[in-house]
Amino acid sequence: MARRPLPRILTDRAPLLRGRELARTAADGAGDIFHPLLTLSRGLRRLAVSAAQRWRATPQERRAPMCFLIGACVLVVALAPYGPLLGLLALMGAAAWTGRDRSPAPTGPGEAESARLRALYEALVPYFGGDGDPDPLYTYGGDWEAAFDAYAFDDGGRIVRLRLRYPAYFTDGEAAARTRIEQVLHAKSGRGREYRFGWDEEANTLTLTVLDALPTDIAAQRFVTAPGETVLGFTDPESVRRTLPVTDGETVRDEPPVIWRTGPRSTEPHLLVLGQPGSGTTTLLRSLALQALAHGDVLIIDGGGTGEFGALAGRSGVLGVESGPAGALATLAWAAQETERRLLVTSRARQAGEPAPDDTRRPLWILADRPTALSHLATAEGYDDPQRLLQVPLRHGRAAQVTVVVAEQFDNAGLLSDPVRVHTTRARVVLGPATPDEVRTVLGAEPHTTPTPVVPPGRGYALLGAGPVLRLQVPATPDPHDETVGADERRAVLALLPERTVPAGERSVGRPVRMTKTFAEPATGEQTPGRAAVADPSQGAGPAGGAITVHGTVRAAGAEG
Repeated sequence: MARRPLPRILTDRAPLLRGRELARTAADGAGDIFHPLLTLSRGLRRLAVSAAQRWRATPQERRAPMCFLIGACVLVVALAPYGPLLGLLALMGAAAWTGRDRSPAPTGPGEAESARLRALYEALVPYFGGDGDPDPLYTYGGDWEAAFDAYAFDDGGRIVRLRLRYPAYFTDGEAAARTRIEQVLHAKSGRGREYRFGWDEEANTLTLTVLDALPTDIAAQRFVTAPGETVLGFTDPESVRRTLPVTDGETVRDEPPVIWRTGPRSTEPHLLVLGQPGSGTTTLLRSLALQALAHGDVLIIDGGGTGEFGALAGRSGVLGVESGPAGALATLAWAAQETERRLLVTSRARQAGEPAPDDTRRPLWILADRPTALSHLATAEGYDDPQRLLQVPLRHGRAAQVTVVVAEQFDNAGLLSDPVRVHTTRARVVLGPATPDEVRTVLGAEPHTTPTPVVPPGRGYALLGAGPVLRLQVPATPDPHDETVGADERRAVLALLPERTVPAGERSVGRPVRMTKTFAEPATGEQTPGRAAVADPSQGAGPAGGAITVHGTVRAAGAEG
């Protein structure tokens, strides 16, 4: 006789599990709903038990007066206006106060947290323990509570904050000794997170703090800054004492920025950006270009030749976007002459006791992305090195309101010229994954945080002048022609672009023209300073106040000629 299978409800455990989960959820919901009633009932029960105990503890000769007193109180309450209602409310309040949860709050770490702190303490013994110390703070099997002053854990039981004491004889002034301790704490507290280490040499304490991730949803926008201030990105709230309003869709929130100040009074007038491919160096240059166009002119050298700055070509304020050796050399030669002209005009105006002309006070930005690639192409084609022409703007740019920003990859950092490396040491940015040694080599100072192996684009560190090393997240400023990024971010960039001075898609070839500029006869007999011009040899130099015929080439911004 064939055996009949059991009903499916007895063999299938999935409905049972779902039913058990639904029952648990319903019980939790009912407990939340009826929690006030449970508290009142518990309080009434405790009040009744307390009254019964008080009645049993009262002697026989005092029970009659007590009953008379209780009856009189009840009569007064019953006869008073709103007496019964007020009495009921008082009874419910007493019941709620008596029935509250009196379970003591857990103090101190749990068993798993204590085990984690014990393991961390044992790991620090070889570094903080001393052989000749009569009363060592760190010893095998010692008391970790004496070494750890404060600690905090997250919901998963991982350390989020720890303050520890270390012996006074520990060499906390040596970078190598600090690095060893930070590596141990990083490994034992959990990898994959960023930690900040605060060393207090005077108090012999070390504070470890887990840092929150920097926001990556800040798109390109008009930041509220003064002239001469540029937002490189955003950092931790405790690192800076200033916030900026940031628009995120329809909401506005305050974020701490990394402000880079340029101009004649700046101590770090130029910037060097280094990073791995895809780390966001071009994004940072694009963000700086959009901010600079609000108050000045921009000249872009695209050494990579990938067209990342194509959306800026032909825009108002963009003097050119060059991606070839010939165009880059001609543009940088003009930038060097313009820097010298500004210096000369400003010097003569100051000698005459007059303010500098407006055209010399308008900032000029030179953004060079991967100039070493152009240096290689220029050498192969027999041209001069374009980096050599950056020497004049780098050396005299601060007085002439000329700012130079150079972005390069780590692999080609050694190919940068000496003027670039010398004049950009005061302001530097490292983007992308980098070891502490690489960050220290580029910035000249080690970060107080542990870098993570996987970082989003635009994430890195910044060092401005003599300040500390700051964590940095560059605003999302993608190429608006790149369809692989979000539409909202591309629209934000398009909204910041100036109007076009050359129709889109039109890239006229160079056509020779003749320009004649007449200089007025000055009272002192000296030639009035003006823009650098190339005189026609056939016309002669020309006296002051005469006409100089200049041969030039007119082309669309971004075209090479």
